[in-house]
Amino acid sequence: MTALHPLVEQASALMDLERYDDARALLGRRLAEDPTDVNAWVYLASCHQSVRDFEEALTATGEALALAPENFSAHHIRTYALRRTGRRDEALAEAYETIRIDPQKWKGYAGLSEALGAWQPRWPEALDAAATAVRLDPDAVGAHYALWKAAAMNGRSDVARQAVSETLRIDPQDAWALSERAGYADWDAAAPPLTGAGAKLPAAADAYATALAVDPQDHGLRKGLDGAVFRMLRGTRWLALLCLVIAALAGRTFPTGDDPTALPGPLGIRLYALVLMAAVWGFGAWRRYRAMRSGVRMSLWSLLRRLGWARLIVGQAAWCTLTAVVIVTVPWSERIVPQVLFWVALVPTLLTVWFERAAMRA
Repeated sequence: MTALHPLVEQASALMDLERYDDARALLGRRLAEDPTDVNAWVYLASCHQSVRDFEEALTATGEALALAPENFSAHHIRTYALRRTGRRDEALAEAYETIRIDPQKWKGYAGLSEALGAWQPRWPEALDAAATAVRLDPDAVGAHYALWKAAAMNGRSDVARQAVSETLRIDPQDAWALSERAGYADWDAAAPPLTGAGAKLPAAADAYATALAVDPQDHGLRKGLDGAVFRMLRGTRWLALLCLVIAALAGRTFPTGDDPTALPGPLGIRLYALVLMAAVWGFGAWRRYRAMRSGVRMSLWSLLRRLGWARLIVGQAAWCTLTAVVIVTVPWSERIVPQVLFWVALVPTLLTVWFERAAMRA
């Protein structure tokens, strides 16, 4: 491109700030002054594409190419606009033309990958084209985005995750990559329990909070963070139920064998049970929550204020834990009261867990 006119430079700065309407207004002024300014037409096409006005982008690139048929940027933008308007044959032709003009630019191969993505049988070719874009410029975020998209089409989650990691290496504040990383962390945390999903939930919540710090207006990220925090809260009930079982065993709440052990249980065993319960909460919840970033903790309190079900979960966890403490600390001489306390704490909590799972399966 030739040197940019001051109005085009100002429009470019506005585009960097995502103020596309203001940028289009400036470019319109420039084109009113000089309708042969190719740069203004190309930037205007880019503006239209950014706001998903693809037909207008095609019109602008057509004007630019009428003035400069070999303009690389105009062909590149036109490739995406044609793809988005369903003109896939023309999009593919534009992509090849872009590469012909300059075969050493990664953008040409990223555009080719986009165009090839319109044909499912050619998705492997799209992946190869995106990989070529990355090879030509390993530090181009757009190249890694193209690779991520092509990898997702081909079911190559390993390549897609690597593309996200490389993007964050180049730009740790990239909103798209942070959002994708949070999504992957959430996916890992949703794995079956035997894979240790619960231990991955804090990482998912932290990833969502990191992405939200970059893009606070993203409702999808906010919903994802709330979901991760909510699942963490649900996990606290299992800690409380474990404490309840420990208390029932230490307090000899239920008789065993033909000759039930006499009540109350030995004071040493009951004190040891209190230590175990403190360890369960210390390592299972307090230590984990305390190490979280402030954004996750703020989401936790916000969720408790907004969602009654979250308050119910916390209340059940507190009730089970309090019941466990009462069972193990009081020197009961009869079993009926601690048994009633045990079942009153256990049954409603398990019923709530069952109801949640049934609702999620529905």
